[in-house]
Amino acid sequence: MANIRIDQLANVLTSAVQAYTQDVGEAIENKVDEVADAVLQDTKRDSPYRTGRYRKGFAKTKRVLPGQGYKGYYIWNKKYYRLVHLQEFGHAKRGGGRVAGKPHLRPAYDRNAEKLQDDIKRIIRNGGGG
Repeated sequence: MANIRIDQLANVLTSAVQAYTQDVGEAIENKVDEVADAVLQDTKRDSPYRTGRYRKGFAKTKRVLPGQGYKGYYIWNKKYYRLVHLQEFGHAKRGGGRVAGKPHLRPAYDRNAEKLQDDIKRIIRNGGGG
């Protein structure tokens, strides 16, 4: 690499930048996947119903935004998706009064995702090497 002719310099720089970009992209995807797994496990653990179908129904789904190539994850309840916001924030009772919310999804996200931004900066600084 030390003996590069001037007419080859552009090609060498382009290939080096492409390799860096690919390494960083893969490392960021792996880190986001790791954080999504942690959020899923914490959500299941903190679920208001420790046993049963509600707790077991949570899943991680990979989503790609069209035209952007951005990959993200949704943590959601496959079967009881209509109940999550009622459990999270509480709801009115039929005969009056309120049922208190039992937050489980947002606290799991807040605990695990707060370090993600710093981890991504570290990955970019280190060229994808960790």
